[in-house]
Amino acid sequence: MSAAHAFPPPRFEDPSVFGHVAVLMGGSSAEREVSLDSGRNVLTALRARGVRADAVDGIPTLARELQDKHFDRVFNILHGNKGGGEDGTLQGLLEALGVPYTGSGVLGSALAMDKIRSKQVWLSLGLPTPRYVRLSRGGDVHAAVRELGLPVIVKPASEGSSVGVSRVHQASDLDAAVELAARYPGELLVEQLIEGDEYTIGVLEGRALATIRIVPKGSWYDYNAKYLADDTQYICPGLDDAGEAEARDQAERAFAALDLRGWARVDFMRDRAGRNWLLEANTAPGMTSHSLMPKSAAAFGLSFEDLCWRILESSMPEGGAR
Repeated sequence: MSAAHAFPPPRFEDPSVFGHVAVLMGGSSAEREVSLDSGRNVLTALRARGVRADAVDGIPTLARELQDKHFDRVFNILHGNKGGGEDGTLQGLLEALGVPYTGSGVLGSALAMDKIRSKQVWLSLGLPTPRYVRLSRGGDVHAAVRELGLPVIVKPASEGSSVGVSRVHQASDLDAAVELAARYPGELLVEQLIEGDEYTIGVLEGRALATIRIVPKGSWYDYNAKYLADDTQYICPGLDDAGEAEARDQAERAFAALDLRGWARVDFMRDRAGRNWLLEANTAPGMTSHSLMPKSAAAFGLSFEDLCWRILESSMPEGGAR
């Protein structure tokens, strides 16, 4: 990235301004193990910068700690819903208690966690996202596919990390895909499969960073390619200058449309004709050794420690205060 894209300097230099920080990780969602990995990395980075920070596992433990006034603010690195800290429930608790926290608020977290409602908001503003059918439990997936045409993606509407996701190219595989997705709570989403390359882009303080083109060794970027395999390629920046500018504009608009705050990661596909299609926004992206938000930030000159510091800054007044 050129000097013109360099991120502005941090607002704070003294780690004591943050007080005692709870790094909230783990939890009880399907993404618990990823969250624990992310949380350990964030905790190490904050402590390396002199921040007084300690790990807290899950929302019930955090509630007890806050009741005893052990912490001044929360760095939320829980992933997922239903105890995962990304669906607005945690944010409502912290708002009620008056405790500052990182990331999006109640509305933004809830909207981003629900892929169906994310798409509804984006479509209302003319932002591109693949065609879809909302499928209730017991709904007719074959009718949905007749409307969309094959191939499709079948997935839970409110999970992340590729949990419960199937790519379906043949009608004979639909029932198995629905069975897998239905293991997780909530509605299901049947979505047009965009043939092309997979991308993601970080957004920090409302400003989009660099795109990453994801090149898995297998046919697609599944859970194994995201967190376990070491043969996935990440090309950053993933597009030429014009493509980067377009993707950054779309990501910033998608971020604002869902009322997101602090930081997020926006995933999108780019089809063979060079058109971008928004897939979802993640309000507490992974921060593991395989994760993409740190790679996107690094292209703007932000180290992992820098990124964690900036995210924590978003919990302070005049830049994401609660």
